[in-house]
Amino acid sequence: MKIFIDSANLLEIENALKKGFISGVTTNPSLLAKEPKSGFEKHIKKIVTLLNKYDSKLSLSVEVFSRDPKEIIEQAKRFKKIFKYKNLSIKVQIGWNELEAINTLSKAGISVNCTACMNVTQALLATNAGARYVSLFWCRIRDGALDKPQDVVSATRKLLDEGKSKSEIIAGSIRSVEDVRDAFIAGAHIVTVPPKFFIPMVEHFKTTEAVDQFFKDFTAWQK
Repeated sequence: MKIFIDSANLLEIENALKKGFISGVTTNPSLLAKEPKSGFEKHIKKIVTLLNKYDSKLSLSVEVFSRDPKEIIEQAKRFKKIFKYKNLSIKVQIGWNELEAINTLSKAGISVNCTACMNVTQALLATNAGARYVSLFWCRIRDGALDKPQDVVSATRKLLDEGKSKSEIIAGSIRSVEDVRDAFIAGAHIVTVPPKFFIPMVEHFKTTEAVDQFFKDFTAWQK
């Protein structure tokens, strides 16, 4: 089970890369808008530099800025050309017209991360169109109150497994440590996690208590 970092912040990304537990990076226009204005292409190139520094095999997802299939395809091809990163996936939002772009890009050998999926049928259409990843938005599904996110993820995973699909489910829109846990339990192949949850994921008050006791006992024994 793989963890991606959901961030466009260079310091956050590098801190996670140093720890060695992430398998990829996902970005989106909202995350990029939080960063100092330096130009989209320039900023993504900095992320690519970090990935090449630590592990060039990690996945990177970069989102297009259009709903027009022709523009999506043009942007995707440009991203592949200028970023020169082997494991780049192009994020394309789910939609009737966007399926054409997903299919075209897939046939051209470009990895697609179909994003903003909220139900099983969206994920299946994206997969059949050729998406390498389908991103199911865990908490936004819950906000919609039509389905439970765990049901959507588990049903999608069941159908992908039965169809022997090579597509992987990314659970996004994560708002707590419990969401990370529950998304994996439901069958997500990958969970993309905001970096603010990494420290809470690794900490536990009983761990702190036990380690403090170990050091206290050892210090007393040395005297």
